[in-house]
Amino acid sequence: MERNFIIAGFGGQGVLLAGEVLANAFMHADKHVTWYPSYGAEMRGGTVNCEIVMSDDEVSEVNKADADFVVALNQASFDKFLPKIKNGGCMIANSTLVKEEKTRSDIKYVFVPITKSADELGNVKMANILALGVLAKTSGLLNLAIIEKALDSVLPSHRKNLLPLNMKALKIGYEYDLFAFNA
Repeated sequence: MERNFIIAGFGGQGVLLAGEVLANAFMHADKHVTWYPSYGAEMRGGTVNCEIVMSDDEVSEVNKADADFVVALNQASFDKFLPKIKNGGCMIANSTLVKEEKTRSDIKYVFVPITKSADELGNVKMANILALGVLAKTSGLLNLAIIEKALDSVLPSHRKNLLPLNMKALKIGYEYDLFAFNA
């Protein structure tokens, strides 16, 4: 089984960190994985995305033509990557910054107020990890313990003080009632 993920937003939203954590979580789950970052010259505030390909066998290629799951943290990313989701795939969108429009009937949409939820947690910079919790729950491919292990291994030592808050954000995303808001 091979699955392709895209996480996208603007610089400063922690897109690349979220992708690195996801890739490491799949490695901790004994999967083959690639992580392919892409960002504009603007850096903070510019567009940023990364692609993660996970497979039980060798990863066939990077930069796939389509994706199984897209996490869009802003409207520009939603608009850009919506056409790239394969039939039967899933768009996870940050409804704090993305209009809740369902223009395709062949995919699943999951709208969650990710930025608002992170802000209510006390740190809007936790939106990326909260989004990973939503992705883990929606995909059913990872459990919290594996992502927590990956988060601990990816966070640099000078950011370890944020680990408890990251773990809380991850859990909030994972436990978010997706059915109440996406019927």
